[in-house]
Amino acid sequence: MDAPTDGRKSAAGEVVLGIQMPEAGKAAAVVAADSGTMSGPLVRVAGRKGQRTPARWDTVAVGVRLATVVASVLSLAAMVTAEQRGSLSVFGFQITLYSKWSFSDSLEYLVGILATVAAHSLLQLLLSVKKLVQGSSVIPSRSHAWIIFAGDQAFAYAMMSAGSAAAGVTNLNRTGVRHTQLPDFCKPLRSFCNHMAISIALAFVSCFLLAVSAILDVIWLSKY
Repeated sequence: MDAPTDGRKSAAGEVVLGIQMPEAGKAAAVVAADSGTMSGPLVRVAGRKGQRTPARWDTVAVGVRLATVVASVLSLAAMVTAEQRGSLSVFGFQITLYSKWSFSDSLEYLVGILATVAAHSLLQLLLSVKKLVQGSSVIPSRSHAWIIFAGDQAFAYAMMSAGSAAAGVTNLNRTGVRHTQLPDFCKPLRSFCNHMAISIALAFVSCFLLAVSAILDVIWLSKY
């Protein structure tokens, strides 16, 4: 009599197990769905759409943007303060000189690009910091990434153009004109020329940083 009882208990146990196992499988499926991943021989593991980018990537992007703001603002400050009076002797005649950045179209162009880049970079920096404080990604969507990439690339080319034009004017002031008696104006106006040189150097640094930002945008688009 005991044996059949054990058999019935075993059979009942098997029936109970047969009823509970699908429930356990269903719960596991729900957990997998909630986590956004599934595993199996025929299913590829994938993250949820709109997943947050790594914190390290966001930190690097914000750091590059901050460096761009600093470089462009310092370059702008060095250029707008480039102003000096001096005197130069030419053929025995004493000539009074006065130089200012606004006297050159190339330097005015550089100042305009620097101001635009500084405003653009500062705006992006503030938006990025706000997103970091809120705990979200610096770049929320692919369309936003494309817009930032286009802006960074366009400003990088504009900065390169403006810096090259200003560098030509500065080199002309420093070396004079070949085969003529035009002297080196940077000797009596050394402070003015030094301000221009510092500004142009920082402008090229800003151009490089904008190019780095554009590269980071491309990396984001290719991975996320």
